Amino acid sequence: MGKGGYERRVAITGIGMVTPVGLDAESSWEALLAGTPGGGPITAFDAEGYATRIACEIEGFDPLNHMSRKEARRYDRFAQLGVAAAAEAMDSAGLDGPPPGCSPTDFGVILGSGVGGIVTLEANCNILKDRGPGRVSPFFIPMFIPDIIAGLVSIRYGLRGPNYATVSACASGAHAIGDAARYIRHGDADIMLAGGSEAAVTPICIAGFSAMKAMSRRNDDPAGASRPFDAGRDGFVIGEGAGCLVLEEMEHARARGAEILGELAGFGATGDAHHITAPPPEAEGAQEAMQAAIADAGLEPGDIDYVNAHGTSTPANDPSETAAIKAVLGPRAYDVVVGSTKSMTGHLLGAAGAIETVMCVQACRDGRIPPTINFFEKDDACDLDYAHGGMVERPVRAALCNSFGFGGHNACLVVRRYEGH
Repeated sequence: MGKGGYERRVAITGIGMVTPVGLDAESSWEALLAGTPGGGPITAFDAEGYATRIACEIEGFDPLNHMSRKEARRYDRFAQLGVAAAAEAMDSAGLDGPPPGCSPTDFGVILGSGVGGIVTLEANCNILKDRGPGRVSPFFIPMFIPDIIAGLVSIRYGLRGPNYATVSACASGAHAIGDAARYIRHGDADIMLAGGSEAAVTPICIAGFSAMKAMSRRNDDPAGASRPFDAGRDGFVIGEGAGCLVLEEMEHARARGAEILGELAGFGATGDAHHITAPPPEAEGAQEAMQAAIADAGLEPGDIDYVNAHGTSTPANDPSETAAIKAVLGPRAYDVVVGSTKSMTGHLLGAAGAIETVMCVQACRDGRIPPTINFFEKDDACDLDYAHGGMVERPVRAALCNSFGFGGHNACLVVRRYEGH
């Protein structure tokens, strides 16, 4: 029972993801464990002349494997990826809609995105400028709005429970999962599909992040450019993808004979109230979110075995997050693995917290922790165990997943290994 006193526990019964290193959850997981880099030259558009010309793009994704040709034409890429991840999560959970005995109003969907249908927005802005207002697509608005994936998934599966999007920059996916878990714990839903999706490798996004000097400019080394916790890090590498989980009230899951992959045990959310993009020097907001998530799970800092760090590979985030982890976990911080899978997937913005929560489920399930690749030079301010030597095999009882977004949005989740009781 967490600090809120809720008797209802939240089982994880389905997972799905599409990432720059795999087209589903298991292939992505095995690639991550092997330390596979996802970076390469941008192919989505001609990036010649841009300060940053690299990204972690998804190769080989065919939306027609997940939807009709008509649907694919009417879905922005972020929605295509999100629907594919949601479909995998539903299939993983053995569901094609509300199961027998579950009212459609007790099955909801919350899916986050930081920027929504930016591909569609850019395309239609160009059409408006070049060809006039009469040529803007009638599907522009429903293709662009960030909440559309939650709507599309609910329509596809007949889910009439709580339904909306979270938009909190790089914390969007984590906020969606945390909100969904609370609906279950409060008794307002029995099953929730939650996660996030992003497809922001577009001219305006690359230009904008480049103007902020937030992204790596190692254009000659795309595979080695994302260097979380390394002294030579020079910014994040943008990625695209989606992650989804099926969350289910524990007794409901057991009653229908679902395979329980893990438990979503805790959620903490805070605001920095400090700066539009930079973390505060002492990372108080991050500390408070981590502390709240651990307490919400009914755990102590010593119970955490793995931290999937926000770990963006930016000069400001990595030492700040390291200091926050040490403040929260105390001496225990030096005994846990603090890894950043963004070294391989890049930074998926609003989808990051969702796919990284899926990774925490897999780490608790398998007792294997992905490495943080691209380590070349030690940073004295980043002195924890980041799994720089390769995949780590050890039992993971509980994992902490950190997500911090521009605007000072902090969302942390605790995933616990399911012990069969």
